[in-house]
Amino acid sequence: MSVTAEKKQQIIQDNAQAQGDTGSPEVQVAILTERIRNLTDHFKDHHKDNHSRRGLLMMVNKRRKLLAFLKKTDVERYNALIQKLGLRK
Repeated sequence: MSVTAEKKQQIIQDNAQAQGDTGSPEVQVAILTERIRNLTDHFKDHHKDNHSRRGLLMMVNKRRKLLAFLKKTDVERYNALIQKLGLRK
């Protein structure tokens, strides 16, 4: 269900703006997107797992807020990120 350390490092490298960047909105959204995709696959087998569903909803809302912030501050970075991650919009 969770993202492995190696996968997380790869996501950070792929989305970082500079060397050592782990806190930019792009990196945070990419990590959240990976966790959301893992949980979505988890729910295909465990559809009654409501405790994890609450966590999923919190992650989706956090990602939505980060994307709204990025769209408000820099539309080009926002468009590049949603295109790269394959998010709708």
